[in-house]
Amino acid sequence: MKIHPFRPVRPNLKYIKSADTFFATVREEYPSYRKTGLFERSGQESVLIYQIQTKERNYTGLITSVEIKEYINNNIKKHEHTLATKEQQQIHLLLLREAQVKPILLAVKSNENLEAFVKENIKDVKPTYHLNFEDDASLHCFWEINDWTQIQRLQGIFDTSVETAYIADGHHRIAAQSTMHTRDAGKEGQDFSNILAAFFPTEELQIWDFNRVIDALEDTSPTLFMAKLSQIFDIEILEEIRRPERKHEIIMVTKSEIYALKWRPNIIEEYYHDHVLLDVKMLNEKVLMDILGIEDVRTDTRVRYVEGVKGPEKVRDKVIKSENRIGFILFPVQIADFMAISDKGMVLPPKSTWFEPRMKNGLAVREF
Repeated sequence: MKIHPFRPVRPNLKYIKSADTFFATVREEYPSYRKTGLFERSGQESVLIYQIQTKERNYTGLITSVEIKEYINNNIKKHEHTLATKEQQQIHLLLLREAQVKPILLAVKSNENLEAFVKENIKDVKPTYHLNFEDDASLHCFWEINDWTQIQRLQGIFDTSVETAYIADGHHRIAAQSTMHTRDAGKEGQDFSNILAAFFPTEELQIWDFNRVIDALEDTSPTLFMAKLSQIFDIEILEEIRRPERKHEIIMVTKSEIYALKWRPNIIEEYYHDHVLLDVKMLNEKVLMDILGIEDVRTDTRVRYVEGVKGPEKVRDKVIKSENRIGFILFPVQIADFMAISDKGMVLPPKSTWFEPRMKNGLAVREF
């Protein structure tokens, strides 16, 4: 995979008094912030080592520029469809900012050489800059690597041992830049041939569940609904809410009860031909569509989504607001399944994954 150093544009920390407030507005305000001196450009081309420290764990990766042709040639693999309206919005933002204000988040398979590179370049070395965020109690640290010998070493590692990367976050941004590159190839002016990317080994990423709250029972009686569920699930009443303990278990929450649902063997057998068995796909088809009549989860207003990082209690909080609501808490999609789907050129159902870490706009910027 072809990567390159870039000249990072970073926030001018002398003028930033509240990181939470400032970076929450960078997405819309970057052009004016850059013009007034709230960002400054590094004097040297660099790659960045990036570490996010949270209460639960640390996440460490690399930020570089990567050739957009790696995406065009399917070496950077996607796992979801993009929407034309969102791509158009991203094209507008690219042209307005003349910059990428947040890297694409890419997952790569474990690589001893990459791990050694990172460890050697941050051991006993203070970060070039760092920022604290109070809202999520996270610390974001950056080490600028501008020694050309080290940069060439990193490029060699990617050339010889990183063949594939997987988009964890940023499908619409990378699709938009690919469109711009294809349209403007060979023209003078802005160069869209490279895109800013954060590479994280799979063991440095975490996939959370993405749960559903459905306004479901206005047209279906609870008794009939449970009867239909019993035909496809083994059902157990629970005393307390919890997450699913394994794949193929779903926790269902109503206003008064909590259930553990386990797919019946004949339902699992029905999906045996699938390359990867996904609970979210089976739920969409067997429950939301067949029982509740929800044909398209992307557009049906009865469907709400709750990020798993917020905990199962957040699902219950939303469910108890209405007698007609049902919550479904899913077991997270596993990294191996996520990569297998991408490798096959398939896509996950909408809102299947919530990746951590979550990067913020404006911490490391690449200008065209």
